[in-house]
Amino acid sequence: MMERAMEQLNVQLNRLTRSLRRARTVELPEDNETAVYTLMPMVMADQHRSVSELLLNSKFDVNYAFGRVKRSLLHIAANCGSVECLILLLKRGANPNYQDISGCTPLHLAARNGQKKCMGRLLEYNADVNICNNEGLTAIHWLAVNGRTELLHDLVQHVTNVDVEDAMGQTALHVACQNGHKTTVLCLLDSGADINRPNVSGATPLYFACSHGQRDTAQILLSRGAKYLPDKNGTTPLDLCVQGGYGETCEILIQHHGRLFQSLIQMTQNDDFKENMLRQVLEYVSQQNESHYQRMLTGLAEVATTNGHKLLSLSSNYEAQMKSLLRIVRIFCHVFRLGPTSPNNGNDMGYNGNKTPRSQVFKVRKVYDVVKKDVNAGKEMSFTKHANTTLTTPEQEPLELLWHSLDEWMVLIATELEKNRRDPASGATNITSILLKQREADSNSSPALGENGLHSTAAKSDSQGQLIPDTILENQEAYADGEDVISMTASRLSAVIQAFYMCCSCQMPPGMTSPRFIEFVCRHDEVLKCFVTRNPKIIFNHFHFLLECPELMSRFMHIIKAQPFKDRCDWFYEHLHAGQPDSDMVHRPVNENDILLVHRESIFRSSCEVVSKSSNEKLKQGIAVRFHGEEGMGQGVVREWFDILSNEIINPDYALFTQSADGTTFQPNSNSSVNPDHLNYFRFAGQILGLALYHRQLVNIYFTRSFYKHILGIPVNYQDVASIDPEYAKNLQWILDNDISDLGLELTFSVETDVFGAMEEVPLKPGGISILVTQNNKAEYVQLVTELRMTRAIQPQINAFLQGFHTFILPSLVQLFDEYELELLLSGMPEIDVSDWNKNTEYTSGYDVDEPVIKWFWDVVESLTQEERILLLQFVTGSSRVPHGGFAFLMGGSGMQKFTIAAVPYTSNLLPTSSTCINMLKLPEYPSKEVLKDRLLVALHCGSYGYTMA
Repeated sequence: MMERAMEQLNVQLNRLTRSLRRARTVELPEDNETAVYTLMPMVMADQHRSVSELLLNSKFDVNYAFGRVKRSLLHIAANCGSVECLILLLKRGANPNYQDISGCTPLHLAARNGQKKCMGRLLEYNADVNICNNEGLTAIHWLAVNGRTELLHDLVQHVTNVDVEDAMGQTALHVACQNGHKTTVLCLLDSGADINRPNVSGATPLYFACSHGQRDTAQILLSRGAKYLPDKNGTTPLDLCVQGGYGETCEILIQHHGRLFQSLIQMTQNDDFKENMLRQVLEYVSQQNESHYQRMLTGLAEVATTNGHKLLSLSSNYEAQMKSLLRIVRIFCHVFRLGPTSPNNGNDMGYNGNKTPRSQVFKVRKVYDVVKKDVNAGKEMSFTKHANTTLTTPEQEPLELLWHSLDEWMVLIATELEKNRRDPASGATNITSILLKQREADSNSSPALGENGLHSTAAKSDSQGQLIPDTILENQEAYADGEDVISMTASRLSAVIQAFYMCCSCQMPPGMTSPRFIEFVCRHDEVLKCFVTRNPKIIFNHFHFLLECPELMSRFMHIIKAQPFKDRCDWFYEHLHAGQPDSDMVHRPVNENDILLVHRESIFRSSCEVVSKSSNEKLKQGIAVRFHGEEGMGQGVVREWFDILSNEIINPDYALFTQSADGTTFQPNSNSSVNPDHLNYFRFAGQILGLALYHRQLVNIYFTRSFYKHILGIPVNYQDVASIDPEYAKNLQWILDNDISDLGLELTFSVETDVFGAMEEVPLKPGGISILVTQNNKAEYVQLVTELRMTRAIQPQINAFLQGFHTFILPSLVQLFDEYELELLLSGMPEIDVSDWNKNTEYTSGYDVDEPVIKWFWDVVESLTQEERILLLQFVTGSSRVPHGGFAFLMGGSGMQKFTIAAVPYTSNLLPTSSTCINMLKLPEYPSKEVLKDRLLVALHCGSYGYTMA
């Protein structure tokens, strides 16, 4: 019974086996095109048994090339590493050297993908390792590209020429060096690769290593004797390292070729190299050891000095030489700051407390006896030397040579100014006459050069003993026409002064100005003021130090404020946005956390919360706002946010600001403490106005002149009282205009003021209640009353506001403007000029200025009220204000963007729409002016708030 059951089971298994075999066996199609696509997935999966059975009785051509690249199944097997199928195909006669349309053999593909077993089998069947593809690449090129060193060891034994070149003349060693495959490079070199072989452009393997910053590869090549060679264009390996910012590779080059250290420093004069890359490389090299650091400082100082003297040479190109000097000095200062410890107080001009004697670059040594004589007493200020001695120059620090030349120039010009002041009829400057006389005595005007190629500070004297710096003598020709010396030299000297300031500043703690530089400006105050009076652009181009040192700024403020408002605005924003990645301040949030999500119904409180939680640096980079429950985002929504917030700041519910007597401006409320959070809200209000100014957004609010003065740090006067109490201001004016000696007013230095409904007497100064106001002290009384009413009464509010405002706007920057200009910057022009609007409007999508619809539109705008025009402006731009300068300066989402009107096909009852990010009004082609006006007014009164993605 058991035997019978087993026999039946075997029969069933045999049937099942035959069934499965029949199911697996498929007849291969007779045509190669169809057959190859049947076999290909099996080859890719290395299903060699199935492939073998299909090929068993088939007439399929195993060398059949298919597809656009004309590859065989052997290519597929080699590419995928299907070694069993590869062996099967080779046994059936597949050609191991068959090339596809790109010239690649199966060996190329196996090498490219690191298929070691496939490579070994292909070599057994006589695959040719020396075949090149269409680009000249062999199998060893592919192994070198990918760093397959273990495979390369096997393959080079079959290679006849390890230096076989591709179409660009590149060998396997070139590409291995480029990709930084150290072991592959060593293998190729051990196999006889030419270490200095150039490609068609003259680039050697070392050149390739440096082009991609492959430090270790470069080290191997240099240690094996690689030559330092440029390509056919003269580009050197060092050039490539600097272009890429590869400091480590530069250091390797310098280790093997010490002369390159000086070459690296000289590159700072070449503006073909990006400054940030140069800084990166010099920073790394200088930090390798103390010697490198000191050599770097000294070398940069020497180059800066040479360039500075060239700049002072009037025959040089001012723009190019000025940019070169300032670039070198910026790099010098960057390297200088990398010292192991922080800068000291600047007293010894360079020594920073570590073992590195940085004072060798800066420390002042006596070169000349500078005799300052009292100019006001009628005596000259000049450099002198002893009559019986030869003028010599002791060993000096490089930059001091330049600063001494600068000082010589300044003293010489000061002397000339004094002479002209004494004798205005003298005409042309005496410097010109001196130079013309000197020209006869000294035909060779080239400057003396020191050991390092630096100009010496030696000077010559005229017949009267007046010392003339060499940099003047270089260019006697330039003075022959008697041109004003100051006009010719002011910009050049100012650029050197800027360099001097930068060098002084890099030795000081942040926020402090070097005492030495302050002393320099004070000493040459008259000459510097003469410079900027003649050419005010010097202030904005070179005197950046004024923004960083209030003591110096005060000396020049009257000159600065006399400059055009636009120039000061440009200077303001240039420094305000210094260091920010995008000058147009467009910022795209990287995640949802960067978006200020605010609630429209509680916009003040919700905005206060999100701003307080945001990073100030991110807010400076840009602002993205979204109203809760709304889709709209972009610059139009940002402008709307500022517009609504500015209205909320003056909302009486918050008791922050009170309306002034004129009914249109606002002043901090002295009783704002009824709101427990009033100081936090004042700080937030300051932040919003600071942000608006930072991003050139306008706010829909006007403050009193006195409050603008508080922002600017300008003292208020009694006339400012008129904005809050005109009658009181008249009384103060009367006191100043009349003799109060015998009037019996019995005023004291105290006033009664309302404090939460109760009158209190407040002294204007200590003991003021008992001090009578007299004819002699009435001016002081008026000023103190003014300060009490306008400042002391609201000092906490002012301080909180300024704390927020100064988060984004530095006091030193905003002081460039007066209170009227600050209002223009913050709030724009109060009136809308329709003709200016019309003149600065662009048209698109079929509209032009002569279209009937456009003419009707401007007729309608002319007929609108001022409030309706503001609504229209707000509807299209998101802001209700026009920037200073008019409609030509409207801002869009990516910079300046004029008001634009685009045509839209008309359908019944269609309203105008807008794209606030690009200041575009989409105006349908209405059939009549009446319809246009009706639809426009509906849109304005219903759609001035709330933006969507439509």
